[in-house]
Amino acid sequence: MSYQVFDTSLRDGAQREGISYSVVDKLAIARLLDEFGVGFIEGGWPGAMPKDTEFFRRAKTELDLKHAVLVAFGSTRKAGVDVADDQQVKALLDAETPVVCLVAKSDIRHVERALRTTGDENLAMVRDTVAFLVSHGRRVFVDCEHFFDGYRHDPDYTASVVHAAFAGGAERVVMCDTNGGMLPSQITRAIGELTERLGVPADQLGIHCQNDTSCAVANTVAAVEAGVRHFQCTANGYGERPGNADLFAVVANLQLKLGLPVLPDGCLEKAVRVSHAIAEIANLTPDTHQAYVGAAAFAHKAGLHASAIKVDPLLYNHVDPAVVGNDMRILVTEMAGRASIELKSRELGIELSGHQDALSKVTQQVKDLEAVGWSFEAADASFELLVRDHVPGAAYDRPFELESYRVLVEHRADGTVVSEATVKMRVRGERVITTAEGNGPVNAIDEALRTGLTAHYPELANFELADYKVRILEGSHGTNAVTRVLVETSDKQRDWTTVGVHDNVVEASWHALVDALTYGLAHTTPASAPRSGSWGNSSQ
Repeated sequence: MSYQVFDTSLRDGAQREGISYSVVDKLAIARLLDEFGVGFIEGGWPGAMPKDTEFFRRAKTELDLKHAVLVAFGSTRKAGVDVADDQQVKALLDAETPVVCLVAKSDIRHVERALRTTGDENLAMVRDTVAFLVSHGRRVFVDCEHFFDGYRHDPDYTASVVHAAFAGGAERVVMCDTNGGMLPSQITRAIGELTERLGVPADQLGIHCQNDTSCAVANTVAAVEAGVRHFQCTANGYGERPGNADLFAVVANLQLKLGLPVLPDGCLEKAVRVSHAIAEIANLTPDTHQAYVGAAAFAHKAGLHASAIKVDPLLYNHVDPAVVGNDMRILVTEMAGRASIELKSRELGIELSGHQDALSKVTQQVKDLEAVGWSFEAADASFELLVRDHVPGAAYDRPFELESYRVLVEHRADGTVVSEATVKMRVRGERVITTAEGNGPVNAIDEALRTGLTAHYPELANFELADYKVRILEGSHGTNAVTRVLVETSDKQRDWTTVGVHDNVVEASWHALVDALTYGLAHTTPASAPRSGSWGNSSQ
């Protein structure tokens, strides 16, 4: 029997605080999930949510799924209502999905206090609704809400709900850790007891785990190891409260660690791209420290690690990053040894193995700079410039030689604040003096610098400031504190980050700006004439 990868990003995952998908968003995410190879995509609750009803209507003509089938989610019939007359059940049929997932109360406390009905009526509601949908040609999964809490409180009743679902013709009955409070051993024990009590094989059961104990992935894997073949997840673990079991971590663990064929061939390597694409649609920053798919998942910082990686990358990587579409990175920090510097330089296209003296000098300079607040972890461009300055014949030409710069800030009577900068420099043998205004001192310096350089380097017109970050360094206080500035620059085709550190924020910004221009010009094809463009407005 094959494994059933059931994704509920569009329904349960959408309950995460801050997420609000449009119908177009949901259609785009469904295509991505299908590309990743999931078997089932739970699209939402038709009838209860107008947006979900519209999604299913459009999905009929706009989705061409290769791997997945759509699932409509809904509840069992209402207490005291004939199933054929229940409008919400009718909406499930109207969605015309081949599979329906029903939520059913399986904790007697919820039955009596939330549904305000009897245990027997709840069992009839489950059995009637499943049988009705099956009679209309639907495959039916039943989510037993609060299964594990209910089972611990009254195992007989919770087991009777599972039995009623199977009696009605359910294909899978899913045990839900709705409150997210279980641990792996508790999951395993409950599955063993339930299968023995009902005589139902574990492969007829499913698992749905919330992450309130940070065990959702572990609990899901434990259930599969106990014989469950149907597991429900969300992309990136999105969901209510701390979220759900992360789809990418679960499938990677099952496929790479347990050797289980849960995805079609060639799909797992799309994990990073699909994960990040869904994060962008959700308008959330991808979690850099997310297992398998995060940017830092295979990033190494300690020099000892780098020494081992230099011999064999798998000595410090639990899997080859490429199998999930990720890359290994070496971070350059105060922990960096010679091996870290050598590997990072090679990653940037500079071979230091034949320049041992340069390697030693770079290593020492990095340690010295990091000790006073510099950080090259996120500033690859500044690090590359530093390395090239120590390798014979590798240094980039500096676009200008600074003579001086000056910044004035004027606060006018009407409350307007204007910054003015004057930059004096030599550019290709010519003395250039430029003055410019900006909405902040850094913006004014940038404008003056660009004004003086653009005549010689027209390609600067394509450079834009993508991000500007200022951080007060730990251990320094007050307005005279040492600051670190990170500048991210883009030429509309690639981005690069540079760093500057000083107890004057303008000087720190100057260092980062100069590195940004130097690196960018070295990696850009010279232009023959100026083009329109701006490097943005910094209020710094």
